[in-house]
Amino acid sequence: MSQMLSLLARITEPRVYVALVALSLLVIVPALNGSPFVVHIFVTICVFAALSTAWNIVGGYAGQLSLGHTMFYGLGAYTTAMLIQHFGLSPWIGMWGGAVVSIIVAMVIGYPCFRLRGPFFSLATIAFLEVIRLLFIHFHGVTGGSAGLIVPLKLGWAWMIFQDKFNYLIIAFGLLLLTIAVSAAIRHSRLGYYLTAVREREDAASAAGVNNTRAKLAAVAISAGLTSFVGSFHAMYMTFLEPATMFSLTTAVEIAMYALIGGLGTVFGPLLGALFVVPIAEAARGWLGASANGLHGFVYGVVLVLITITLPGGLVGTLGERFNRLVDRLPGARPRADRMAPALKQITGTPGETVLETKNLTMKFGGLTATDNVSVDLKRGEILGIIGPNGAGKTTLFNQMSGFLTPSAGTVTVRGRDGVMSSPTSADAFARLGVGRTFQIVQPFGKLTVVENIMIGAFLHHRGVEDARAAALRVAKLVGLENLKDVEARNLPIGDLKRLEVARTLATEPEILLLDEVMAGQSQSDTQKMVGIIRAIRDTGVSVIAIEHNMQAIMSLSDRIVVIDSGKVIAEGDPQKVVRDRRVIEAYLGEDFADAQGL
Repeated sequence: MSQMLSLLARITEPRVYVALVALSLLVIVPALNGSPFVVHIFVTICVFAALSTAWNIVGGYAGQLSLGHTMFYGLGAYTTAMLIQHFGLSPWIGMWGGAVVSIIVAMVIGYPCFRLRGPFFSLATIAFLEVIRLLFIHFHGVTGGSAGLIVPLKLGWAWMIFQDKFNYLIIAFGLLLLTIAVSAAIRHSRLGYYLTAVREREDAASAAGVNNTRAKLAAVAISAGLTSFVGSFHAMYMTFLEPATMFSLTTAVEIAMYALIGGLGTVFGPLLGALFVVPIAEAARGWLGASANGLHGFVYGVVLVLITITLPGGLVGTLGERFNRLVDRLPGARPRADRMAPALKQITGTPGETVLETKNLTMKFGGLTATDNVSVDLKRGEILGIIGPNGAGKTTLFNQMSGFLTPSAGTVTVRGRDGVMSSPTSADAFARLGVGRTFQIVQPFGKLTVVENIMIGAFLHHRGVEDARAAALRVAKLVGLENLKDVEARNLPIGDLKRLEVARTLATEPEILLLDEVMAGQSQSDTQKMVGIIRAIRDTGVSVIAIEHNMQAIMSLSDRIVVIDSGKVIAEGDPQKVVRDRRVIEAYLGEDFADAQGL
C-alpha cells in the first residue's frame, strides 16, 4: 500500500505528469491524423528514440561511447526471427530469448572493452560489431547469410504482425515508455550517480568506493537487453532481416547522434533528438524517393553541426534547466525535507592500536625509484603528518596506501571495519575497508552539484538516494558547504573545491583518512577552516595521514611527523624534534626556516 501511495505521489509531481502528457502526443497525433505514412514516421521515431535512450545508459550516463551498439539490436532481431522460423515460438517469447543472448554477449564483450578508455573503447566496439556481422553472413544455413532472412508472416497480436500500422505504434510506444522509465529510474538511483561519477573521473569514483567495472557492466547489460527488445519488435515490423542492415555501423552512429543532438546523459535528450531529426529524414525519403538515398546522413550532419554551434549541451542540456524551472511552478511541487543527524559517527576501537601499516614499500617506474623501502604505521586516533620536498614520493606513497598503485615490493595492511588486518588489492576495496583519500589535484565531478558530489561517497553505506542525500547534507554542513549545495562543482573556487574533496571522502565514513595537500593554494581563512575541520574529524576517532607543505598548519595538527626525501624516510617523530633534525633542514626546511625558528 505504501509503495502504491509513493507511486501516486510521484505521478502528481509536475515534471512527471508534464512528461506523461507530452509523451502521449506520440500516440494522439498519428491517431488523429490517420495517415499510414504519418503512423510509420511515429513508429520510426519511437523505435529510434528507444534505441538511443537505451544507448544513452552506456554512452551518456557512463560516458562509454559505444559505436557497436547495433550488435544487440541485430541479435534481438535475429534471435526472435529464428525462434519463429525454426521453433514456431511467438515473438513475445522470442524477444526474451534475444535479450538473454544480448546480455550475455554484452557481458563477455564488455569486460575486456571496459579496460580501454576514450577512442580505443569506441574502436573496440566497432571491431566486435564487424565480427558479429561477418559471423551472421558466414553461418548462412541458420541466419540466411547475406541473402537475408524473411520473417514468417502470421497475422495477429500473438505474432506481432498487423495490417493496421497503428498496432505497431502501440507496441513501439510501449517499448519507448519502458526504456524511458528504466533510464529515468537508473538516472535517479545509486547506479546512475555511480555511472556519472565514472564518466566524470574514474579515479575519484574508485576512491569513493565505486567498482567502476561493475558499474559499467551493469549499464551495458541493461542497455543491451532494452536494445534487444526494440530490435525484436523492429524485425516484426520490417519482416526482412539482413546482416548489413541489422549490424550497421551507420545505424549505430545515428543512434548516438540522436542522444548528442538531444542532450547526452539526459533522460529525454535521445527522444528529443529523434523527434527533431527523424521526421525530416523520413519525409525527405517519402517525398524524394530513390533520389533521396543517403540524404538522412546529410540531414544528421547538418543538424548536429547546428546544434553543436548553437546549443553545445544539446537541446535538453542547454534548455532543460529553464524548462524545469517553469514546470516546477506548476501545482504538485514539494520541497525536500532535510533529515538531521550527526555528520560523522563516533568510531570505536582500541586507542593507540595500529590501523594502517606499510612495510618496505618500494615503487619503481622503470629506472626511477619513487619510494624506497618506506615503512610507516598509523595509530588509531592520531594525526600523522608527512612532509618533504616536491617529487620526494609522498603522493606515490599515498597511491600505494589507497590501492591506486600496486607496490613493486613491500606490503600495505589495513585494519578493516571488522578489526581484522588485511591487504586490499584495489582502490574501491580500500574504500570499502574504511580508507578514504583526497587528491593533490582536486577531482570534483564537475557536472554534479555539491550535494550530489558528496552523495557519491555516501552511497557506500546508503543504498537509497534520499538516505544518501540526507547524509551528504549533514557532511556539507560540517565542512561549511551547506549554502552551496545546489551549485555545480565546476563553478566553485579552489577553497570550496578542497572542502568538497574532503566532504566527499568523509561521506564514505572512513576510519582512516588520507589528506593530500588539502590546504595548498588556500587563503589564510580557508586554511583555518580546514584545520578546524581536520580536528573535528580526528575527534570522532578517525585516524588521519596528511601530506602538507603548510608548515605552520601541519606542525600544529600533527601528533607525529614523517619526512620523506628521494623516496626514503629520513626522519620520524615528534614535530618539535623533527624540525630540529639537520637532515630535514638540509633536505626540505632550509636554513632560513631554521634561522626563523632559532634552531
